[in-house]
Amino acid sequence: MKSYTPKEIVDLLLKNGFKLIRVKGSHQIFFNEETGLRTIVPMHNKDLKKGTLHGILKQAGIDPENMV
Repeated sequence: MKSYTPKEIVDLLLKNGFKLIRVKGSHQIFFNEETGLRTIVPMHNKDLKKGTLHGILKQAGIDPENMV
């Protein structure tokens, strides 16, 4: 799997029905009203680490295999 920036993940979440509900420090918290799922994205200037990326996708209910 290729690496992704936090901005790319935010765009993916927004396309999947998530909305930004609040910001706490350098972390943005997203919620999907349809599914009731919530996830947190750390907004740093580096690519997300593999484990962090998988955790965000798992919390959001997004299959990593379906990402372009």
